[in-house]
Amino acid sequence: MKGNLLVAANGQMMDEPACFSQEPAEGFVDASPLAPMVRGACPSLSDPMQTGDGLLVRLRPATPGLTVAQFRALAEAAETHGNGLIEITARGNLQLRGLTRQTVGALAVDIDRAGIAVESGVVIETPPLSGLDPSEIGAARTLAKQLRQAIEGLSPKPLLAAKLAIVIDDGGQLTLDELTADIRLKATQSDDGTDYLWMLSIAGTTATATPLAILPSDQAIAGVVMLLKRLSLLGPRARGRDLDTEELPRLFPEVRIHAQAAAAPTTTPIGIISLATGGFALGLRPSFGQIHARDLARFFAAAEESGVNEIRTGPEHSILLLGPVADKLEHLRLVAASCGFQTRSDDPANHIVLCSGAGACASAQYATKQAAADCVDVAPELLDGSFKLHLSGCPKGCAHPSPAALTIVGVPTGHAIVLSGSASAEPAVHIGRENLKSTLARLGELVRNNKVAGESARQCLKRLGRDAIATALRQG
Repeated sequence: MKGNLLVAANGQMMDEPACFSQEPAEGFVDASPLAPMVRGACPSLSDPMQTGDGLLVRLRPATPGLTVAQFRALAEAAETHGNGLIEITARGNLQLRGLTRQTVGALAVDIDRAGIAVESGVVIETPPLSGLDPSEIGAARTLAKQLRQAIEGLSPKPLLAAKLAIVIDDGGQLTLDELTADIRLKATQSDDGTDYLWMLSIAGTTATATPLAILPSDQAIAGVVMLLKRLSLLGPRARGRDLDTEELPRLFPEVRIHAQAAAAPTTTPIGIISLATGGFALGLRPSFGQIHARDLARFFAAAEESGVNEIRTGPEHSILLLGPVADKLEHLRLVAASCGFQTRSDDPANHIVLCSGAGACASAQYATKQAAADCVDVAPELLDGSFKLHLSGCPKGCAHPSPAALTIVGVPTGHAIVLSGSASAEPAVHIGRENLKSTLARLGELVRNNKVAGESARQCLKRLGRDAIATALRQG
């Protein structure tokens, strides 16, 4: 079945170039006797995940985008075989909800019939507009294809963690800087500005990852393959954070290690984006990452009339429509807003990160989407874009594993308010289940009343400090 096959790729792994040390590091075992590659914990067509509203399937199309007809077929299948809810994840994957053991097989058949090939194997993520972005530095999709060929050429295949992720970022308008990666390649200009190279780093976002080297394309591929072999030797659950950051630089003896560059300011994928082809993309976001198939069907009718020829998904739960001419973009944006999309880059809701919440996830302790709507209503001061407000239904923090300036976590007794930490961090204060909306209003009031000229919401919260904020919330 096409939907369950690894993307076909031919070719052999290139030899490690001379810049890599051929002398094995102490304790290093030759990576040749490797077990087959496996998949595991990710909810795929062949292995859906049980959630609060049924089975969940996550899909990553093997092609850069889908046609309107393919996306419509996917929406129809989601409603026929599930509850019709479709989500776009923070990494741009598609999720279909409310399936049963009896309907998953039929869903796979419909996806195959629509000609939608689903990627499996090692996850290699590239920016959604790679190849069309006038600002991009490197050819991320080309490098990703070459890397897949190199991995497919390994024999035997490495045994790798199911959720291991490789990010190849071309440095264009829509970067993947905020996505965590086990292995990251980020395009950078050469010193003389005549070519581009790739910054190889491990474990983290662009800002937090550990840099190893800056390499040309062929050596970058060989470097990633070498890291995958080492991860395989560490076991099927090993991630980039488990690699030895003190030992690895010795494998690049002829490559000068550059200090990690600061992440470029993130450009929102929501709004009208110019393309290298002279056309435009319209970036949208389903309201809080989720939309119903019926609303999608209404929107697709207008999209076809406006000349949309391809739909891509991207970071921050975004969907990008390619092809509409400029004079039809505003009309299409109005239709999108009426169908349940966030359509403006200045929408305060863009600065909220949330999980599916109670009802959809069995672990969630509160309705995160209602809380997000409440926050937009009563505490817009928090949503100035200086940080992402994280609404997590439970301490697992699936929607945003990294620390956030402000996280509201569902716990059995109500809610935990975490400042400058992840969902599992020690909370500053606990509040009752019925007090969330009033607490959001109180937080907004704190920022409104205490923010000085030129200060952002994040800076204000940091200056006030954990103890003062906790005290104010307890009094409220």
